[in-house]
Amino acid sequence: MMMRIAPTLLLLLAAACVLQAQNGVPMQNAPKPKADLIFAHGNIYTGVVDPAASLGSGKRAEALAIRGDRILAVGMPDEIMKWKGPETKVVDLGGHFVMPGFNDAHMHLASAGLEKMTVNLVGVKTLDEFRERLRAKCEAAEPLDWVVGEGWDETLWPVKVLPTRWDLDEVSGKHPVYLVRVDGHIGVANTRALQVASVTVASRDPEGGKIDRDEAGTPNGILREKAQDAVRAVIPKPTHEKRRQAIELALADLASHGITSAQDNSQWEDFEIYEELEAGGKLTARISEWLPFDDSIEDLNSKRNSHPASDNMLHTGMLKGFMDGSLGSKTAALLEPYSDDPKNSGLPQYEAAKLNAMTRERVLAGYQIGFHAIGDKGVQMALDAFAEAEKAAKEANVKAADGGNKNDYRLRIEHAQVTTPQQILRFKELKVVASMQPSHLLTDMNWAESRLGAKRAEHSYAWAEFDRHGVVLAFGTDYPVEPVTPFRGIYSSLTRTSEDGKKSYYPAEKLNIEQAIAAYTTGAAYAEFAEKEKGKLEPGMLADIVVLDQDITAAPPTKILATKVLRTVVGGKTVYEAK
Repeated sequence: MMMRIAPTLLLLLAAACVLQAQNGVPMQNAPKPKADLIFAHGNIYTGVVDPAASLGSGKRAEALAIRGDRILAVGMPDEIMKWKGPETKVVDLGGHFVMPGFNDAHMHLASAGLEKMTVNLVGVKTLDEFRERLRAKCEAAEPLDWVVGEGWDETLWPVKVLPTRWDLDEVSGKHPVYLVRVDGHIGVANTRALQVASVTVASRDPEGGKIDRDEAGTPNGILREKAQDAVRAVIPKPTHEKRRQAIELALADLASHGITSAQDNSQWEDFEIYEELEAGGKLTARISEWLPFDDSIEDLNSKRNSHPASDNMLHTGMLKGFMDGSLGSKTAALLEPYSDDPKNSGLPQYEAAKLNAMTRERVLAGYQIGFHAIGDKGVQMALDAFAEAEKAAKEANVKAADGGNKNDYRLRIEHAQVTTPQQILRFKELKVVASMQPSHLLTDMNWAESRLGAKRAEHSYAWAEFDRHGVVLAFGTDYPVEPVTPFRGIYSSLTRTSEDGKKSYYPAEKLNIEQAIAAYTTGAAYAEFAEKEKGKLEPGMLADIVVLDQDITAAPPTKILATKVLRTVVGGKTVYEAK
């Protein structure tokens, strides 16, 4: 990924003054550019740390001027109104809280939109409810059409048992059905879908995958990790029109929740739709699109070179690879077996020598890499591959992925939910970014300790431990695995307590409000080589702003959950305004 560095307006102003002085025009007479937009009378949290201020204060302002897509000035109203011209629009904020737009460091935008158009199983509380939602969708579908959906989570059910093909068969008629668990790492197919995909009693488990079976060896419909590929390969792909509709739905969701930047893992067909939306002026969030780690260097180069790297609205970003699965589905790779499943240590997705060679090759080719790693064995695999790649890159004098400073590769581990203290020290040593999703804990705390046991659980979801050791935290939601709202993640960061207040999880790993906001703004920007462009409200930075109905730095954590977005601004343009 190439860095997108544009000259700031202040530098342009300085250059203009110098030129005018050289031509005999006094510098004090040089005309100031006027603002296109001024926000006045707000409580503006700039994101700039003030060491002398109390917690939650930072550097504050009351007004902000924008020209084009960048911030022109930040300060007090009298000072900022000097930038007002005859065409300047002034918006009175009425004292509302303003902060940098949220940068979601990990999401699946197109999947989130498509989920809104399929069987939505998020939050179903029983197997019966699961089946009724499926029945309704099948009855409404065209004859023999595939019926797909996602979002179910058996840990929410009274009987915490995975659904089977036979549970689906009873309500699906002749439709082939495939329903993916909330984490995306396992799914359940009905009998018709297994037939279409040729998954039979004779099928072997693929490398990095597992077909669950009954006592007679017959596939029971549950497909884990890469075993899902057999069914996914025969599901008709969404049409271009359906993809675009889904993406527009998801983008609207982002805007209404204050998300101004998204680091996204979707498909190349989705990126092409983002390009269409951008060309039509309808792209309402900045997108850094990840590319598949497993693709060949030739394919990766072709995709990277197909769109300007200097485009601040849309560009390709890191390479995304998978070390393991998820804790919820017991496919995350652990160094020791699951406490509640002693014969199972998860499903690693790579053999070490192959992984290390591929990682080295891609870092030497100038790519940033982010590895999905949830279990401590998955984390170890990623760290070992990164160490070897960084060593090779330094020996070859390779520049960072943004074309800038050498030895600044900003390699990332996505999720990093189960870690050892020694691994956290290795993050710091290798300068690896911890890209984490605090809202996951609100779901996982119901069963995480039973999966891990107390000793491992103590160092799980270890946000404070990472922060104490100087590891950069970049926060996201993993949308649609979790809701896209950042306020749920901030609440989780501050409390490590369930939303109903009844359960807590190792509170020593809590963060304070400034740490949590930084992880969703400056930390996320750093993780994509964009810390000079966004994450703070300063002159020259991109004008990505969110206006909220309350000051989240002063509100009790339980109140933060109810925060409403009043306005979302991307590049000086309002993309959402509350009715």
